Amino acid sequence: MSDFCQNGVVATLQKLGNRPVEEIESELLTISRKRKMVLLLPALYSEFEGPAMPKIIEELKGVEYLDKIVLSLDRASKSQFLQAKKMMSSLHVEVQVVWHDGPGMKRLLKELQDAHFRMDEPGKGRSVWMSLGYILADRDVYAIALHDCDIVNYRKEMVARLIYPVVHPGVDFEFSKGYYARVTDRLYGRVTRLFYTPLILTLKKILGYNAFIEYLGNFRYALSGEFAFDAHLAKGIRISPTWGLEVSMLSEVYQKTSSNRICQVEIIESYEHKHQILDKNQTRQGLIRMATDIGHALFRVLSQDGLVMSEAFFRTLLTSYIQESRTVIEKYNALALLNGLKYDRHEEIEAVDAFVTSLQIAIDEFIKDPIGCPLLAAWVRVWAAIPDISDRLQECVKEDNR
Repeated sequence: MSDFCQNGVVATLQKLGNRPVEEIESELLTISRKRKMVLLLPALYSEFEGPAMPKIIEELKGVEYLDKIVLSLDRASKSQFLQAKKMMSSLHVEVQVVWHDGPGMKRLLKELQDAHFRMDEPGKGRSVWMSLGYILADRDVYAIALHDCDIVNYRKEMVARLIYPVVHPGVDFEFSKGYYARVTDRLYGRVTRLFYTPLILTLKKILGYNAFIEYLGNFRYALSGEFAFDAHLAKGIRISPTWGLEVSMLSEVYQKTSSNRICQVEIIESYEHKHQILDKNQTRQGLIRMATDIGHALFRVLSQDGLVMSEAFFRTLLTSYIQESRTVIEKYNALALLNGLKYDRHEEIEAVDAFVTSLQIAIDEFIKDPIGCPLLAAWVRVWAAIPDISDRLQECVKEDNR
């Protein structure tokens, strides 16, 4: 039987059949005449050198309902920027490149810092934030979709399914979160499976019913990098510049809109992208750093929601997390056995031990500095402080592209 279960506060839009993507795109094309849609692609130049971006570009050549595609390009020299721009020029829709290493964008970044906006943490979060401001400068944009650019099995239906619930006039969603299975001949998604999920289960055990935790636990892939939202919601969202981007985004959406206007949509059956290193001796990089940032972000948003976390709370959290993570390992072992997948239980337990280190670091960092790396301001606040920032942002992008 197809999975159509609705068992939480967030609507789940499963992929129940094989509806041709062309049908969905035809509807979106009609809708696009009144509701402009933009796709935001946050990418490093290195992704143009691998198999992912060439595949993504090839798939997007057949997409006609988008008003434009905005490439948020980071860590690129001038020659690399020109090469990326040349590759993107083969698309059949308008493409704008926000070159974060360009002189115009660097100058604007300094102006924002001089205006006391915290912009000193480079990375995906800051790049997405700047590009979002550029897109929102066009007041006619209705909805924005975003997905990662390291997807090696990319298909254009991912964008169509992701943005459809936000723009279709027959439904009333403001935010759409993509989900999928991370599986090939084995299970991936270790941070979600072995850190985030048991941590949420632990919080449920300790706190009992908590509306915000129930909401976070309802997402099938809370850490996915794929989401879409309407421009009105996007204007008021703050963004984390760290690996806590996804958790802080879900928190901001929870604060800014009703859960009835939030959905998660299955955008592809299985998803394959690059895999980060997991080495418990390297706590400042890879999955250990990612889990630490996610843990810190989670503690911050829980604190913002009014939860008081004492030393005893954190002691209980650590020991209970270890137990919950061992329980989920047993479940994943059974799942792998039934489906004939490779599964190394020892390796999974080693991963959990590494994530215990992440959790301990996150707790220590939170106690020392509860705010941590501040969220990047909502664009409505930036407009209030610098009224002409949109015009200058658009001019900087034009300047760098010239």
